[in-house]
Amino acid sequence: MRFYSNNTRFNTRLFSLAVLLLLTGLSSVPVFAQVTINTSGGRNGAKTEQAEQAEARIRQISGDSGKFFRQGLDKLQNNQRNEAREEFDKSVEVFLMSGVNVQRDRGLRECYNELIETVYRMEFPSGQQPANLRRLSTICNWEIRDEVADGIMDMLRRSPVDPEGVDSLASAAAGDDQADVAQLAIGFSDQKFEPSPLDDLSKLQLNADEIDVDSPEAQYEYEVIRTAAANKSLGFSFQMHKLVQQYLNYYRGRGRRTMEVGLYRSGFFMTMARQIFREESVPENVAWLGQVESAWKPTAQSWAKAAGLWQFIPGTGARFGLKRTAHVDERRSFEQATRASAQYLKFLANRYGGNWELAMAAYNCGEGNVDRAIRRAGVSNFWAAYPYLPQETRNYVPNILATILIANNPQQYGFGHIRPAPRLRYDRLKVPPSTSLNLIAQASDSSVDYLRYLNPELRTNSTPPEQYVVRVPAGKANDVVAILKRGSFVKDDSKRLANSSKGETWESISNRTGVTVAELKSANPGMKVPRGKVFVPVVEGNNVAATSYTRPTTKPVVKKDPSVKIVKAKSGETVKKLAERVGASAVEVAKMNGLYVNSRLNAGREIRVPTGK
Repeated sequence: MRFYSNNTRFNTRLFSLAVLLLLTGLSSVPVFAQVTINTSGGRNGAKTEQAEQAEARIRQISGDSGKFFRQGLDKLQNNQRNEAREEFDKSVEVFLMSGVNVQRDRGLRECYNELIETVYRMEFPSGQQPANLRRLSTICNWEIRDEVADGIMDMLRRSPVDPEGVDSLASAAAGDDQADVAQLAIGFSDQKFEPSPLDDLSKLQLNADEIDVDSPEAQYEYEVIRTAAANKSLGFSFQMHKLVQQYLNYYRGRGRRTMEVGLYRSGFFMTMARQIFREESVPENVAWLGQVESAWKPTAQSWAKAAGLWQFIPGTGARFGLKRTAHVDERRSFEQATRASAQYLKFLANRYGGNWELAMAAYNCGEGNVDRAIRRAGVSNFWAAYPYLPQETRNYVPNILATILIANNPQQYGFGHIRPAPRLRYDRLKVPPSTSLNLIAQASDSSVDYLRYLNPELRTNSTPPEQYVVRVPAGKANDVVAILKRGSFVKDDSKRLANSSKGETWESISNRTGVTVAELKSANPGMKVPRGKVFVPVVEGNNVAATSYTRPTTKPVVKKDPSVKIVKAKSGETVKKLAERVGASAVEVAKMNGLYVNSRLNAGREIRVPTGK
C-alpha cells in the first residue's frame, strides 16, 4: 500500500505520514498501543530484563528499517523506481507500525526524522540542500557504502525536473487524457498517480486456508454476523454469505497489512465521510467503500481512468456535478467527491429497492451490468446475480462487507491495536480568480507541495479563473486573507513574501534581500514600518525565492547584514546550547534558521545569529 499523492508520488504516503507530521511539528504518530522504553538499571547497576528487551527491540526496528532502505537504494541504482519507492515506504513504516513510541527514544527519534528528511530530499532533489545519505548512515548506524551514496546522488542530480511541477495546460485544455497521467521525472518518482487497489482486487484469488470456513468456530461466527446483518446492526441489512467470511480470513492472514494501513489512513477522511453520508441519508458504514476503492488515497487512479477517493470515471463524475476542466478535476477533491459518492450510492439503492449489495455492485461495474445480471438470475438479489457479474465485482461486494465488519469490531478480528490517523485538519476560504499557490503557500507558512496535497483537485499551481474555495493549513486562513487584502499580487509571481522580525527596518530587509528600500516600500503601500509578512519584489540575484518560503539552507548569506552574524556549530550542540554559548535568544536563533530550539546541529553547520545591532 502506498501513501503518496498529488502531482508527485510522495504526497499520499510520505506526504501524509511524514511531511504533514513535520509541518505540524510532530516527529512520530502513535499507530499501535505504545510500548514504554525503560532503560533504567536494576540492583548494582545491572540492566533489568525489561530494559534489555526494550533495547533489543530498538535495535531490531532500526535494523529492519535500514534493510528496507538499502534495498530501496539497490533498486534505485537499477532504475527500478517504483520498486525503490516501495522499499522506502517499508523503511518508514517499520517505525510507524512498530508499537514503540519513537518520540521517547532519542536514537530512534533522530533516525526517523533523518530518514523522513532524506526520502523527502530524494523525492524533491535540490541543488541547495541535497539528500545526505552519509549523515543518515551515521545517525541510524546503517552501513551505506560511500560509492553507493555518491552514485545515488549523482543520479538524482541528473534527473530532469519540471520546475513548476504542473501538467501541460495545452493538453488538459484539449481534453487529452494523457495529461492525467503525465509523468514528472523528479527524484525516484516516475508516475504521477497511484494505482487504484481495485486493479489488484480484480485479480485476487483466495487460497485454501482462506476458503475454509467449515469449522465449528467459523459456523458460530457466521450465525452471529447473519443475525447482526438481518437486524441492521450496521445501519443496513445484507444477506450473509460464506464469501464474506473468506474475506475476513484473508484480512486476518496475508491481507493483514492492507487492512492495517487502510484502518490507519481512514482516520484522515472518515469523520468527513460519515458526516456527508449522514446528511445524504446514506448508511454511514457504507462509507467504508472508500477503503476498498482507493485505500483513502485522493489521487488513486485505476486502469479505467477512475480517480480520487471514490474512483469516479469522468462520465459518472459529471452526472453528479464533478467538474473536470483544464484547471480542476473535482473527482479528486475531498468534500465534493465524497458528496457525489453518497448521492450516487443513494440513487443506486433507490434503483434496486433499498438493496445495498446491488447498489455497491452497480457502483463498481455500472447499472447496466447489474441490470443484465439480475435479468439472467431472474431475481433482484446480489448472490443470485453473482455468477453473472464481472469478476472484480464478485470480489468487490464481499470485500466491502468484510471491511465494514472489521472496522466496526477491530478488537474482535485482531485489529484492536490500530489507532486511526488524526483527522486531516484544514481551513477553507474563498480566494480571487487565478490566485498563485506560491502566494498562498508563503502567506500560510506552508509549501506549494503541501497545498497541492490539501487540494488534489487542482491541476496547476494556481486556482481556477473564477473565485474558488481552497484548503489551507488549519489556523492559517486569517493569515492568507490578510495578505490577499493587502495587494493585487494574487496572480503575480514577480513578488515574494518575507517575514519581518519585531523592530526590523526597511533597511535591514533591504540588506538581506538585495532589494532597495524604495522598491520594498512601493510593494507594501501604506506600511510605514515592516510588520509581519512583507512583499518583496523579485529582482535578479536577490535570493528571495530561495529564502522566503523554501526549507532552510545551510548556505551562507550572500550579502552582509550588520544585524546578523554567522556562527559555526560545535559537535553535539543543539540550537539552545549554541545560543547560550553566544549569548543570544534560543527562540530567535531557532526562528531565524527555521529550526526547533532542541534541534541537533552537525559540527560546522553555519547558523545565523542576531547581533542586536
